[in-house]
Amino acid sequence: METLNVDDHVAYHVNDKVFNGKMEKHEIKEYYTKWALQYEKDLAPGRYDGPMMAAETCAQCFNENDRENVRVLDVAAGTGAVGEQLVKRGFSDIHALDPSEGMLEVAKGKNVYTKLLNEYLTEDKLPVPEGYYNCVTSSGGMGDGHIPCEALYEIIRIVKSGGYVVIVMREEYLYNVPEYKDRLEPLMAKLEAEGKWTRIERRVVPNYAFKKDGLIFIYKVQ
Repeated sequence: METLNVDDHVAYHVNDKVFNGKMEKHEIKEYYTKWALQYEKDLAPGRYDGPMMAAETCAQCFNENDRENVRVLDVAAGTGAVGEQLVKRGFSDIHALDPSEGMLEVAKGKNVYTKLLNEYLTEDKLPVPEGYYNCVTSSGGMGDGHIPCEALYEIIRIVKSGGYVVIVMREEYLYNVPEYKDRLEPLMAKLEAEGKWTRIERRVVPNYAFKKDGLIFIYKVQ
């Protein structure tokens, strides 16, 4: 990380600690809750541009005049940065899902979400009806100890036919996170072969977080 200044180094390591794969789920949850009030300072735009990328990609999937009627689930919503960006692009029915009560408390104060779900996204069924959302998006939710590959089944279950899934993540996690290495993209391809969804785009983007490349996936649910 020699290209980062001192403050960026500190923020990078605060973020990296929760993605190192050494924490149990309850520890991750507690870490985020304690971090909530400092989170947006550490992951300010310029250091972390994932929320803007996720919201802009969602906007590309829907006509501007239709966005106010689009129900979106923001997975791993954190303090609500993606929600804020979605509102700027005309979305208004946005739900937040995050396991950290502290993060959701900050997000609630922004008044951009119509519903808050204090849940982990795993392979287990969420308290959400089948085909409930027009779009599910996540920025920064993929990482060691975070969203597992099998959660893709649950994402597809809760998205309407013709709806979209937008996932924004750090590209290197495909290769250095055991949960995703040689597993995530093969599962995505398997689900496509089974007719569950269709890939619209796979795009590498620069400067996603801390000058590292990001990866944007767009899928359309069948």
